[in-house]
Amino acid sequence: MAGKFERKQAKDEQWMFNLKAGNGQVILTSELYTTKAACNNGIASVQANSPLDERYERKESKRGEPYFVLKAANHQIIGKSEMYSSNAAMENGIESVKTNGSTEVIEDV
Repeated sequence: MAGKFERKQAKDEQWMFNLKAGNGQVILTSELYTTKAACNNGIASVQANSPLDERYERKESKRGEPYFVLKAANHQIIGKSEMYSSNAAMENGIESVKTNGSTEVIEDV
């Protein structure tokens, strides 16, 4: 089963999206956008940038948990992962975003 983007209206009438893997797990979460059009641009940016390894910044939380952010060519953050239990799990998450990020399936929830 292929991945998909789920787009939804969040608080204060802002928009956001989650990229879900084929198994339904959220693998990337966007920031909040002021308009649906801006949210759509964010999805298009994930589709364009997710296959490129150099667009991923591997990070560590204050509690030592690995996570990553996906950045656009202009270095702006497009989306953020969950916290992972290990670096290997984080690398698997990156591979999942690379695999699913080019999907054209977008659902409003």
